[in-house]
Parts: sequence; C-alpha cells; structure tokens
Amino acid sequence: MSTFVLKNKALNYTPVSNVFIEQYMPKARGEFVKVYLLLLKQNMNGEPGIGSEIMARMLNLLESDIMNALHYWNEEGLIKLSPLDRLGNFSIEFLPLDSEKAIESEEDESILNSLTEPDITSMLKDVEKILSRTLNYKEMQICIEWNKKFLFTTELITLLVEYCASKGKSHFRYMDTVASAWNEKNVRTVSQAQTLIAKEEDKWKKIKEILKYLGIKNTDLMKPQEDMLEKWLFIYNFKLEIIQKACDRCFQRLNRADFKYIDSILTDWNKNNIRTVTDIELKDINFKKAQGNKTFYKNQNQSNQKIKNFREKNYDYDALERELLGWDD
Repeated sequence: MSTFVLKNKALNYTPVSNVFIEQYMPKARGEFVKVYLLLLKQNMNGEPGIGSEIMARMLNLLESDIMNALHYWNEEGLIKLSPLDRLGNFSIEFLPLDSEKAIESEEDESILNSLTEPDITSMLKDVEKILSRTLNYKEMQICIEWNKKFLFTTELITLLVEYCASKGKSHFRYMDTVASAWNEKNVRTVSQAQTLIAKEEDKWKKIKEILKYLGIKNTDLMKPQEDMLEKWLFIYNFKLEIIQKACDRCFQRLNRADFKYIDSILTDWNKNNIRTVTDIELKDINFKKAQGNKTFYKNQNQSNQKIKNFREKNYDYDALERELLGWDD
C-alpha cells in the first residue's frame, strides 16, 4: 500500500463567486463586502481563525463594523455564524452560493434596470452630494421606489432629501416617512411640495412659540397635544395672542400648563365667536355684570322676604300696651 504526501501551497489569489459579485455585492455596504472578502481569503488559505481586533485594524474599521457585517451575511445566507461561548467567540462556515438561491426577484430586477436610466442615476448622485456620502443598495432602492411607486419626479425626490437633511434628519427611515406623508397628500410636483413645506414650517414656528410661552420643550410634545395645537391654529383659526390669553387664564386658575383646560377655554371662545382681545374683554365685562345682577337680585329677594315676613305677623297691640303699662298685674 502506498502513501501519498500532499504539499499544500497557499494560493496567491482568492476565487470569488460570480453569484456574489452579481447578486450580493451591489446591494451590500462597502465595509460589509470588505469583511466578507477578507474572511473568504482567510478561509481559502486554510487559516484556523482571525480576531475581530486584527480584522478591524487591517480594514480600517471598528470592531462593531465587523460584527455588523457578520450578522448581515449570516442573515443573507452566505455564512453560518454560530456562537461558541459567552465570551464573543464564533465559528463561521461559508455556505454554497448556488445560482438558484440567488435568482433575482422581479423587484430587484426592476431596481437594477432603473439604475441604467440617466435621470435615476443623476438623481442618486445629487442625493449623495446632499448627504455627503455614498448610498448603499437599500437606500438606492428606496429612492427608486419613490419614483416608481409614488410617481415622484427625480426633482421632487431631490427636494425631499434636501428638505429632510436641512432639518438634520438624514436617516432614510425618516425620509421614507415624509415621502409617505407627501404621497397621502397627493404631492406630485416641486411646487406642491414647496407649498406644503412652507405650511409645515409656519405651523411648527407657531407651535414652538406657544410651547415656549407655556415653558414646554417641543421634544416633550405628545401626539394628542400636537393635535390640540393644530386644532387651535387651523380649525379654530385663532391668532397666537388669543391662544396666549387662554394660556394666561389657565395659569391664573391652575398655576400650571394644562392642555385640556386651555382647550376647553378656546372651544368655548370659538363657540361664542370670540376672535379678538376686545371680544374677550367685552365677554369678561358682561360676565361680571351678569354676576353682579345675580347678586343684587339675590340680596333684593332676601330683603323683600324679610319685609314680607314682618308684615305677615299679627300683633295684639292692646295686649302689648297693657303689658308695657303693667296693667296685667
């Protein structure tokens, strides 16, 4: 029986599946691709393992980036990440990339086709300039969905991103919420969006003034309170000075800010068509007069009742006289 001794020599290259390049790499973040390729190289060379600290230093990343990448590829089904202990050690198994598993969905195919359209690619470049960073595949997909699903023009999408970024909200989850709100309000043009933005900014400017008057930070505002503020401003159409007058009354009577109490005051004023400070003052004067009249009539009735009671009594004046003169003795 013969024995064959094999001499293994590490390859100077790392074979990468075309399936990975064509299907997985385009939609993954750049740092995730770097982590996958480095681990693939280690695996192909027969290395027993590598530490996250070394990987982070080699790739100029954070250790948290390494773990995020591993969890991402695990969810995508390219590797199997299994914990070995409670100290943060894992085993990594590379899974086969068969073409059947990586067949594009119709949606992905549509997205990739859209990336060949000049207007779409130009819009995506503008978005990247606004955000000062490169978009990942998921973010590009969201932008394209706004165009295909909501029928937003590329100019409208650029305006949306610019508007959100100006508010310090550059996360796509927030921007997608704004896009959905615009879609519900049937915003389809840049002009419509600019009108809506102007209204929103005016609304929040007024709301912030009211909250500042009440000594409340806008970050503490809850949805029911926001709804009340919008009702005062846009359903009742009260000016700020009238709302502030209602706030003053709330503080005078409760010594604190109470939205429900302020709402009851403004609801009453709206019902009685109180629109100006003069109307409020006139209402106060009439209220005091009415209260004064009630007090007067109440006192008058009490006096009349006393007189009536006095008159209704029957006295025997002859008996009173005899009693006073002592004749009864």
